[in-house]
Amino acid sequence: MAQSQDKANAPINVKLLLIGNSSVGKSSLLLRFSDEQWLPEDESSATIGVDFRVHKMDVKGKKVKLSIWDTAGQERFRTITSSYYRGAQGIILVYDVANRESFDALPKWFTELETYVSSAVVKIIVGNKVDKEFSRQVPASEGQAFATRMNALFVEASAKTAVGVQEAFRDVVERILDTPELWQTGANNVRKSNSGRRSGDDMPGSIDLSREPEEAEGGGCSC
Repeated sequence: MAQSQDKANAPINVKLLLIGNSSVGKSSLLLRFSDEQWLPEDESSATIGVDFRVHKMDVKGKKVKLSIWDTAGQERFRTITSSYYRGAQGIILVYDVANRESFDALPKWFTELETYVSSAVVKIIVGNKVDKEFSRQVPASEGQAFATRMNALFVEASAKTAVGVQEAFRDVVERILDTPELWQTGANNVRKSNSGRRSGDDMPGSIDLSREPEEAEGGGCSC
């Protein structure tokens, strides 16, 4: 009886992955969300490989334990970070509203998602750095239209001012909770159907990320 009650009270484990071009502010969004802090661009450094943080929150009356993986956007790290897609239930694709190139790169990132994750995985597009409105290159309407076309959620945000940051993470988690196949028994093993694409299990060097060590709580570097 006690065991079943403990199981009922246990938090739902959700793995999120932040992806996007380098310098769009992925690490800044994560730092703002998890620690309510912001580092000026001249004080922050590019993520090397992958950073990791754990964050707990209550969503729709359920306790959720987020494992958030912040990936490097540089091309030279792509072979390193591709294995981290395995087991992800939510993908946060970030671009810089003041950098047209980062927005134009989104189709490339979606092509990668088609290769490595199930179509059921929740995606949200985040237009970051809306505090740079004076140098905006991508209208919000264009970002929303692209997200609609890709069947993804959309929000604009600013890691600097905190606008939209909590909303971005909460929206993707709520959609995941609305998709029981992603988090109920066996959810961490959601794989590609036999469509000829490679699943995360087929990738060389792939590791099981559904069991993060407890000492990982508190996160990795804040770069």
